[in-house]
Amino acid sequence: MKIIQTERITDCVCSLALRAGMTMTPDCLAALQTARRKEAGAAAFALDTILENEAIARREHMPLCQDTGMAVVLIELGNEVYLEGTPLKEAVDEGVRRAYRRGNFRKSICDPLTRQNTGDNTPAHLHIDIVAGDTVRVTFLPKGFGSENMSRLYMLTPAEGREGIIQSVVETVRLAGSRPCPPVHIGVGIGGSFDSCALLAKRALLRGVGCNHPRADVAEIERECLARVNALGIGPQGFGGNVTALGVSCEIAPTHIAGLPVAVNIQCHCIRCEREVIA
Repeated sequence: MKIIQTERITDCVCSLALRAGMTMTPDCLAALQTARRKEAGAAAFALDTILENEAIARREHMPLCQDTGMAVVLIELGNEVYLEGTPLKEAVDEGVRRAYRRGNFRKSICDPLTRQNTGDNTPAHLHIDIVAGDTVRVTFLPKGFGSENMSRLYMLTPAEGREGIIQSVVETVRLAGSRPCPPVHIGVGIGGSFDSCALLAKRALLRGVGCNHPRADVAEIERECLARVNALGIGPQGFGGNVTALGVSCEIAPTHIAGLPVAVNIQCHCIRCEREVIA
């Protein structure tokens, strides 16, 4: 049994949040650069501006986007780890609190009814998986709501099958139009239940752009979704063009014989995600 102080998790979350707020993932940057070579006119101008913004944020240590997001924290906790110190949820929230204060990031979390801001971007949305081992793997995903608001959950019938899944993805992007700041990355959850399907879609966003699912039938759905979404012609920032989506990533889980849940979680062009292992 390994003892890990939760203050280390606080420090880790703070560091990850600061980095994620100011840098996009390398695979996202590479995908945007590839997309730029496929576009012309207004779409090319939009991508040039996006890439210039990324370079300035990296050079000046500034937020990539004014929406510094809702803090989504995913922790893989080894079953041989004993956490000592403040409760894990409190440790995570303190890390978010410190980062958003130090980085001068916008605090966007509020009560859903009164709309009163919590003032420090907490609470974080914390998801914990117990896994084998004696380490703690922390993933920080700041999720902006321009894209989150465009996400959808479908409770399909089993008969709608593969085509129903693809149509759900395409419909979600078509209805979203320019609002989620395309070109987008699309996370798709297939199966599970009403609640777990949405989390599958969120987890799908953690996969690298262009990294297909190991199951051949799921990978084929990813490719077909991407082709049909890009055929919509929405393009970068809605100016029209060839690249409406950078990628589609699906995660799948067993479901009930009577259902086919499908969740579509949209991520804007600014993919921000950082990971670290505490050993």
